[in-house]
Amino acid sequence: MSNVSSFARPPKYRKHKATGQALVVINGQSHYLGKHGTAASKEAYSRLVGEWLQGGKVASATSSNTTVSEVMAAYVRHAKGYYRKNGKPTREYEQIVEACRKVNPLYGRSEAVDFCPLALRAVRDSMIAADYCRGFSNKQIDRIKRMFRWAAAEELIPASIPQALSMVGGLKRGRTNARETPPVQPVDDATVEITLCHLPDVAASMVRLQRLTGMRPQEVCGMRPCDINRSTDVWTYRPESHKTEHQGRERIITIGPKAQNILRRYLARDANMHCFRPCDSEAKRLAARGLARKTPENCGNRTGSNRVKEPKRKAGKKYSTPSYRKAIHRACDKAFPHPELGRSKQPWMSEKQVEELMRWQSQHRWSPNQLRHAAATEIRQNHGLEAAQAVLSHANADTTQIYAERDLGKAMDVARAMG
Repeated sequence: MSNVSSFARPPKYRKHKATGQALVVINGQSHYLGKHGTAASKEAYSRLVGEWLQGGKVASATSSNTTVSEVMAAYVRHAKGYYRKNGKPTREYEQIVEACRKVNPLYGRSEAVDFCPLALRAVRDSMIAADYCRGFSNKQIDRIKRMFRWAAAEELIPASIPQALSMVGGLKRGRTNARETPPVQPVDDATVEITLCHLPDVAASMVRLQRLTGMRPQEVCGMRPCDINRSTDVWTYRPESHKTEHQGRERIITIGPKAQNILRRYLARDANMHCFRPCDSEAKRLAARGLARKTPENCGNRTGSNRVKEPKRKAGKKYSTPSYRKAIHRACDKAFPHPELGRSKQPWMSEKQVEELMRWQSQHRWSPNQLRHAAATEIRQNHGLEAAQAVLSHANADTTQIYAERDLGKAMDVARAMG
């Protein structure tokens, strides 16, 4: 017996104005039928309505009518639930959304079956035109390929589409117009010391600790007293969350005497509270400003009385990787100001001067990851590649090679001995 009443009114054959396609809505779900007014769209409408009247299962969409935007919307919903850590979407999810934003203006309304290798290369060209570097362009194209593989596995599109897209190779160094980025180099200790003079006390401690231990930026930001074992002369730190935990790997960071001296004063707090907090840094800054006050307390405003009670932005209770990096960049701008333009953009600057200032700042800034590279290089030079691999917690030595620069001095000694 049919599940649909014989008196039910059939859904209407409609036109989707935005795309010009024929549309029918069945059980609250939209079905796109092709170009409005064509015989093929009317035939598809008759078939779907006939299946509905007979009470049969109506497919959500045929592969020939699924648009690229529908594939992207479905994959983004999947990615938001799949790429999560600690209840929040990861950076991978954000990059997937960014890749979809490059596809949508060009092919969002196109049918997915028409998305061919030429279309994928056109998307890649738009990335290059937007000044994406070669490496990032390749990664974004790989994410788009992964999206279509997922859609094929979910039977949203034919398997032939991701097979064809897999034929598009990555951009090769020196054989493309895409911008090249230099590899991340370790920051020298002299530059770090100059920058430390302009960093808040809390952020400066984070920099010193990361330089000694070689931990990742997110690991130093997430340190808590309860995660640190202090029962031996060398402390061990097991982060609550780390980069490779989804692979079932354990991360243990060793903390030696020098690093312990830096960390010790941040442990006198609740065990579940983060060691390094922007709110503590801000409190120290305000206290120092109060001590430097020249106006007597009985004159003018009392200390702290002229602060905004509910500011739009408040100092948080935990440093994030971006906030940690921004603190370092602000200190770099102070430590290495432009010889003519100063350290910050001013209203009187022309567009050319602003570009020059930004170029200067970009060249004189360093990031927290460079501290990890510097620690890896020193460990490898003094203790060998295997030791560097153990400290950095890399699964293989090839990854460590990226972080630990080769010791050119040893090769030069061999060359001198060999003549």
